[in-house]
Amino acid sequence: MPDNKEMQKKEQPLLEVRHLKKYFTIPRKGQLHAVDDVSFEVYPGETLGLVGESGCGKSTVGNVIMKLHKRTDGEMYLNGEDVFSNESDKNQFCRKVQIIFQDPYSSLNPRKTVKDILSEPLLVQKLAEKGPKLDETLLELCETVGLNPDLLNHYPHELDGGMCQVVGIARALSLNPSFIVCDEPVSALDVSVQAKIINLLMDLQKQRNLSYLFISHDLSVVRHISNRIAVMYLGQIVEMADTDTIFANAQHPYTLALLSAVPRVSVDKKVDRIVLAGDVPSPMNPKPGCRFAPRCWMACPECSENTPELQEVEPGHLVSCPYAAQSRERARTAATTSVEKMMESK
Repeated sequence: MPDNKEMQKKEQPLLEVRHLKKYFTIPRKGQLHAVDDVSFEVYPGETLGLVGESGCGKSTVGNVIMKLHKRTDGEMYLNGEDVFSNESDKNQFCRKVQIIFQDPYSSLNPRKTVKDILSEPLLVQKLAEKGPKLDETLLELCETVGLNPDLLNHYPHELDGGMCQVVGIARALSLNPSFIVCDEPVSALDVSVQAKIINLLMDLQKQRNLSYLFISHDLSVVRHISNRIAVMYLGQIVEMADTDTIFANAQHPYTLALLSAVPRVSVDKKVDRIVLAGDVPSPMNPKPGCRFAPRCWMACPECSENTPELQEVEPGHLVSCPYAAQSRERARTAATTSVEKMMESK
C-alpha cells in the first residue's frame, strides 16, 4: 500500500467533497439530517475508509456522490472540475465514477444473464456494439476479475454470493473508471469470501491506479484495505487520519469506543471496553452542540451548546472534539466505570 503522506505531497486530490449536506424532508416532522456538513478528499490510488454504526449516514454519502440522491448543499470536484454544477455531462461522469453495491443479489437484474449485465454499460455509453469486439471485451473483463467465462450465460440466481459480487465489480470496471464507491461490498458475504473480494479489490487498485471510498462498519476490513479512515457519527465526520494513526492514536471519544468494541484474538492482553450509555439521538431536527455529547463520558455543559469543528491536532489528523488531548486517558476511567455498571446490573 502506498505511503499516504508522500502521496498527498505529490498529487492533487482526485475527488474533493466540500460541506456536503443531504436532508430528507419528513412530512409533519421536519428534516432528517442524514449527511450534515461532510468534507474530505481522496487521492489517486488511495482508499479512504468511511466507518460508523448503522444509520450514521455513510451510505448516503456514497449515494450523493453517485448522484443517486440529490444533494441539499455542498460541492464536489472530480479532477478539479465542479461535478454538481455540470449536470449536462452525465455520461462522462458515469465513465469516471462507479459504485459497487452492498447486496450482490438485489443489485443485479435477475432477468438478465451475466453477459447482458456486463454488456449494458458498454452499449449504453456507446463504447461498443454487439458483435465479436464486444465479446472480446467481455472476455478480457472476465480475465481481469477472475470470472469464469462459462458463467456469462448464467443468471444471477445461479451464482453464489461471492460470484455475484465479482460480477458487480466487473460491471463497475467495464467503463474503466478512476474512482469507485464501495458501499459495504463484503458485509453480506461469508468471511472466507470476504477475503477473496478484498484481495481482488486491492489487486485491481494496483493494476489500474483506482481510488476507492470504502464504506463499512467492519473496522478489521477497513484497516486491511484503507490508507486513511474517516469516522462518522450521526451525519458528521468526527475524526479522520491515516489508518495507523486511527488505530494507534485515536482521540475522539466515539472512535475510542468503536475501537474498544473490536474483538481481540489474544486472551492475555486486557482490553478496556467502553460501553456507551443511551441510544443514538435522532437525526431529525438535531439541536446545536456535539451530537455525541448525550452518550459521551467526557461531555461538559458547553458540549451541548457549541457545535465542534474538525480541527487538525497533528499533521493529517483531524478531530472534532475540544478535549481530544485528554480523551485517551479518560477513556480508561470510562471503561472501568462501564464494566462496574455492567456487573452491578447483573
